[in-house]
Amino acid sequence: MQILSIQSSVAYGHVGNSAAVFPLQRLGHEIWPVLTVHFSNHTGYGAWRGPLLPPEDVREVIAGIDDRGVLGEVDAVLSGYQGDPAVGGIILDAVARVKELNPDAVYCCDPVMGDVGRGMFVRPGIPEFMRDTVVPAADILTPNHFELDFLAGRTTSTLTEILDAVDDVRDRGPRDVLVTSVLHGDVPEGKLDVIAVSDQGAWAVETPLLPITPNGCGDVTAALYLAHLRTTGSAAEALARTTSSVFAILERTIAAGTREIQLVAAQDEIAEPPMTFVTRQLR
Repeated sequence: MQILSIQSSVAYGHVGNSAAVFPLQRLGHEIWPVLTVHFSNHTGYGAWRGPLLPPEDVREVIAGIDDRGVLGEVDAVLSGYQGDPAVGGIILDAVARVKELNPDAVYCCDPVMGDVGRGMFVRPGIPEFMRDTVVPAADILTPNHFELDFLAGRTTSTLTEILDAVDDVRDRGPRDVLVTSVLHGDVPEGKLDVIAVSDQGAWAVETPLLPITPNGCGDVTAALYLAHLRTTGSAAEALARTTSSVFAILERTIAAGTREIQLVAAQDEIAEPPMTFVTRQLR
């Protein structure tokens, strides 16, 4: 595929495009990265340097690609953290332009807003912008459990409640939804679910809850799920491949004793997912 990925970038470590580009390339896809920031490192360190790119600069880069007459070759647009509604608007304009030129193209949105224990960590107004404006434009959505609850306007704690919340979000636009870091009453202690829902059904994979929460893992997950979903046409297969590769990346990261995810060390498991987990059909 040809994937236009509009995300942040860091020189050291792996978040945003610095987490998504290499795995997608390792799977054989062409990635056109458009940067929204270029920081020294991710903000999880508490200190960083580098520029937050003005929204108009982001627009100019996309316009320059359009000047080459190649936006119609894009098969998918991928976005993650959106720190400014103006950047979000530019992403949606790019999605509309790509779909105008290629109606078969899809938009995969990772609606980065917050997480359990941290709450919302984006600027005020961003969650509502994501919910009301960005999500309805998406074809593929990859929220975590906390973000799903916000988008659906409810708190979910059972599998039935979670699936109902996913259906509510799907009714507003995105037909394919991957929910990460899912905890509900039927998940054993020390485990978590990852759930994929499409028009064909719903599936889950149960994975061990590892003692690590590195930055960039969600960015990798969204990129891999987009790639596998579009190449296999199966949400269940994409779920199995994605969770297997991400788990392998986390195991490599733990073994390395670093807070930066080990994408290069795990590149073989990215290119050939070890299929560690078995999907179970929920409906």
